[in-house]
Amino acid sequence: MRITFKELKDQIAKVVPKDIPYTVELEAGNIAIVTPVPAKFGGGDGLIGKIAKRVKRKIVLRPDESIMKSEEDAKKLIHEIVPEAAEITNLYFDSCYREIIIQCQNPGEAVGRRGANLNAIRDQTGWLVKVERTSPIISKTVHDIRGYRQAHAPERRKLLKDFGLNIHRPQRPGSAWARVTALGSYREVGRACHFVTTNESRIMIDVGVNIASDTDPMPYFTAPEALPLEKLDAVVLTHSHLDHAGMLPVLFKYGYRGPVYCTPPTRDLMLLLQTDYLKVGGAEGKRAPYDMEDIRTCMKHVVDVDWGETTDIAPDVKLTFSNAGHILGSSAVHLHIGEGKHNIVFSGDQKYEKSLVRESTTSCSVATKSTRNLGSLMQPTPGSPASRHSSSNQPMARLATTNPLVKKQTKNCKTSFQEPFPVVGNSSALCSQWVEVKK
Repeated sequence: MRITFKELKDQIAKVVPKDIPYTVELEAGNIAIVTPVPAKFGGGDGLIGKIAKRVKRKIVLRPDESIMKSEEDAKKLIHEIVPEAAEITNLYFDSCYREIIIQCQNPGEAVGRRGANLNAIRDQTGWLVKVERTSPIISKTVHDIRGYRQAHAPERRKLLKDFGLNIHRPQRPGSAWARVTALGSYREVGRACHFVTTNESRIMIDVGVNIASDTDPMPYFTAPEALPLEKLDAVVLTHSHLDHAGMLPVLFKYGYRGPVYCTPPTRDLMLLLQTDYLKVGGAEGKRAPYDMEDIRTCMKHVVDVDWGETTDIAPDVKLTFSNAGHILGSSAVHLHIGEGKHNIVFSGDQKYEKSLVRESTTSCSVATKSTRNLGSLMQPTPGSPASRHSSSNQPMARLATTNPLVKKQTKNCKTSFQEPFPVVGNSSALCSQWVEVKK
């Protein structure tokens, strides 16, 4: 159901009683109800549930700034409420989403019996609360990203509103159609880049580096469909490897200011790899096509989307990520176009045999279901690595409605790891931040 922002507010006003103060804000594809009296909106059976059913959109409830304590006061209250047995190691504030992330050694102690501590923190501080287990190795990259996003929270909130207004713009006339254009990685390895055009939207899937060439490293940004770059509606990343995300900052260097949709691990890892790309290129005397300022600009435009979560990214396109099992945060991208008239899946890089990345990182039932059903969306080409139970490094686009369910048996693979994912440098901290392997 298509709906403009004005129509959206009118529909919500018909549900919410006039004596309850609130405002409606857009957070890219999500709709936020901001209110100083969140208790009056209730849960799924309350006002929030009624609003969601009426507008057929995801609704999130946010506290108004008038009831939120300052960061210093909130920290004091948290340390008073949470017992020492929780062993708090870090507190991260995100004013854009009005959330506090509590990192601790013992999350159960922090949450309390039936969530008593979290409810007390929410009621006394006014902030929304999340709890994370402290990773064995602290990631400086994750720490810096969260600090940077908090420092630019007002700008991020404005950007999310602009993204949302673009999604909820009036419908353009004409019948629904879709076209996929190859801007890289076809008949070659590297610089993955696919361009999806509809009668209303323009979306880029992956923006990779051509590692094999120093003279021609970028995707075909000069293709008529891709220009001008500032007219793109969205960029979607399957995972963080340089051949899929290494040239993303180039878009921001040359005028793109739209959203970048990816999973949280992809967000963190791509910063690490893009920074490393600049460092290695500089050491080899090569001039990179972007600099750190472009990477920082890109980070402000990232919109986090978890596996199994469906969100609007354009007026006629919905996005759903599914676990691809390739690396941390890697995803298959499902685009639902024109109320279901077209469904396209970009697999990214897939792993078809048993994988610790696939099994250990799928933490919610929705994501698990999406992963197990992924075979119904894609069919490996006969004779390809995928059909021999290997990792496929070639991106594939498949129409979801035309492929049968692919069932394959894989042999048990016994592998011994001394550490969860033994990699070099700060990447090990990132890996331990996102996955916990039980020995």
